[in-house]
Amino acid sequence: MASTASSRGTTPGPPAGQAGHPGHPAGLRAARDREIESVAEFDEVVAGGTLVGYRLQSLDLTDRTFALLSVDTAGAVFLGCRMEPDATAKVRADGALVFPPVPDLPFDPYRGLLYTPDELFEDLDAGYERTPDARSYAWFQRTKSDGDVFASMLRSIHDDSVSDALDEFLAGTRVVGVMGGHAMGRGSEEYAGAARLGRTLARSGFTVATGGGPGAMEAANLGAYTAPFADAVLGEALELLAKAPSFAPSVSDWARAAFEVRGRHPRGGVSVGIPTWFYGHEPPNAFASHIAKYFANATREDGLLARSNAGVVFLPGAAGTVQEIFDNATPNYYGSRGEPTPMVLVDRAHWTERLPAWPLLQSLAQGRPMAARIALVDSVDEAAAELARLSA
Repeated sequence: MASTASSRGTTPGPPAGQAGHPGHPAGLRAARDREIESVAEFDEVVAGGTLVGYRLQSLDLTDRTFALLSVDTAGAVFLGCRMEPDATAKVRADGALVFPPVPDLPFDPYRGLLYTPDELFEDLDAGYERTPDARSYAWFQRTKSDGDVFASMLRSIHDDSVSDALDEFLAGTRVVGVMGGHAMGRGSEEYAGAARLGRTLARSGFTVATGGGPGAMEAANLGAYTAPFADAVLGEALELLAKAPSFAPSVSDWARAAFEVRGRHPRGGVSVGIPTWFYGHEPPNAFASHIAKYFANATREDGLLARSNAGVVFLPGAAGTVQEIFDNATPNYYGSRGEPTPMVLVDRAHWTERLPAWPLLQSLAQGRPMAARIALVDSVDEAAAELARLSA
């Protein structure tokens, strides 16, 4: 946890919290009953007398040597678990597969849980460049073009682990994606409107999911974060954040303003951010309670839209948001994910004049079931009601 976490007043991140999502079904662990993602789970399973066939992710088992020596681990898989040499030798002799921890990485490729803002921004007081988020981006920049198969394998394992954790966390929830540009500045009316949208969706029982970055994405996560509090809290947060309107030129100042809001109002609402180190010059925002950060942008983009099972709201944006509109339209057009999900585009002038995606979307939808699931509204304050209408 960040050395400055106590001064920020931020909430500790994930351990039990990820299985404690309000919509998290009680039976999910039964469905994943071969995965062990915490030492507490390890102790519980070992008490049953066997680890045969289990998958253990990124656990420090150095003080569980006696248990490992005493229990059958045949067919188990140890992914990045730290163990004493005697325990490692014994589980391998049992027939378990052992993937040892990889030294000198700024991230854990075998992680079993989603990130939290505290984790990614650890050591922020020493400067953003010292945080795990910035160091992971620097590692990615060094390794992405050198053709090293080991580095590319680590990125793939990491992203698959994140996807697994995201699926576990979102199981049984109604997810609404909110898409929009990173350039939407704090202090603008557009930013405030996106925050109100996130708050309304969260209060309506949806899990808000965004691209996890700044701008419209941060605003929607902020709205979900403030949903459990009185309405005045969002207004106070907007005023405070406006003092650091952009992550340029200083990510550190921008992020510290967010943690100041979190410190004043700890334990906010749940939402998900799904950013990428592919665009690592854009930092993740600190208002998504759970963060699924990827190296592969294509995996992140498709995964975000695929998991938005209750629809997507598209706020004004540029090339990235246009791409997301039609990435989402394609499975709705072909029915490849089942029934089409609602799509609400916000700002008529933007989507019919500046970037006329709406006429093309209408043309694609003509004669298809998706035609009844698309809408264009003038303002962000209409979006939640329109989403509900399309879902009826």
